[in-house]
Amino acid sequence: MQSQPFKEKAAPGDEQGRSLPILSFQVITDTHVTAESDHIHNEHFGQALRDIAAHAASSVGIMHVGDVTDRGLRAEYEELTRIWQEHKASLPPMWFTYGNHDIFLGEWSNQLKLYERFTGMNGPYYDVWLDGFQFIFLGSERGLKDFAYLTEEQLAWLDEKLSEEVPRLKPVFVFLHQPLKNTVAGSLEAQGWYGVTQDEELKAILAKHPQVIMFNGHTHWELEAGLACYREQEGMGTIFNAASVAYLWTNEDEYKEGSQGYYVDVYNDKVVVRGRNFANSTWLSAAVFEMKL
Repeated sequence: MQSQPFKEKAAPGDEQGRSLPILSFQVITDTHVTAESDHIHNEHFGQALRDIAAHAASSVGIMHVGDVTDRGLRAEYEELTRIWQEHKASLPPMWFTYGNHDIFLGEWSNQLKLYERFTGMNGPYYDVWLDGFQFIFLGSERGLKDFAYLTEEQLAWLDEKLSEEVPRLKPVFVFLHQPLKNTVAGSLEAQGWYGVTQDEELKAILAKHPQVIMFNGHTHWELEAGLACYREQEGMGTIFNAASVAYLWTNEDEYKEGSQGYYVDVYNDKVVVRGRNFANSTWLSAAVFEMKL
């Protein structure tokens, strides 16, 4: 998609005169769709889509941060398609990046082709512009079990994209399944769920572009556990742990049934990120973040 320059919008208002967002979208991750139609992961995915359909009429899109499927199998993608087809009429488009579960069980290029065929995405990394805002999706170029491997070409492409002539104070949204080490929940060295081979190289690029707001998946850490947001440290912008739609993980290193993600609203002067419990359609008061622009 061709890059478009940002054009300032006048913030609209509701009937009470309150400012309304100029851009809204949702972030989900780790749906781990299986081939079993009645699996709880699949049920949670359907619940999340219904929640978004009911509460996000003005959304420009749903951003999926990977582990779309549980094992990257054709039958799982077919089930993903079935669930999406049931709900898509009342939803905005969905953009995907993939996670380790989507690509590590087979030859990487073959797994990538399967992912592209069923999601409609083009390549391991790409960007789109929506209402004047840039969304960048990154992905591993090796089928590693847990880590993402970002080639020099991908990193150079990212640096170039983030250097394009757009207003420096406008956020750019970046999505990568695996988190950087010692940033968000689950990525602390003792926790062990960080996972970018080029950790230092990616951090160096982000340090040059503080307008970035990045979302990661992979760890499944529940949003109430703390460190859901890593903000303004080492000049790297803001990074969010997006939890998981399929199931959650706790600070006690234990499985927890649940389904979470984010609603994101962009205003002329701030970005508001709100955690959502998709299982019971409630807001998570412990996961509400506001970033001034």
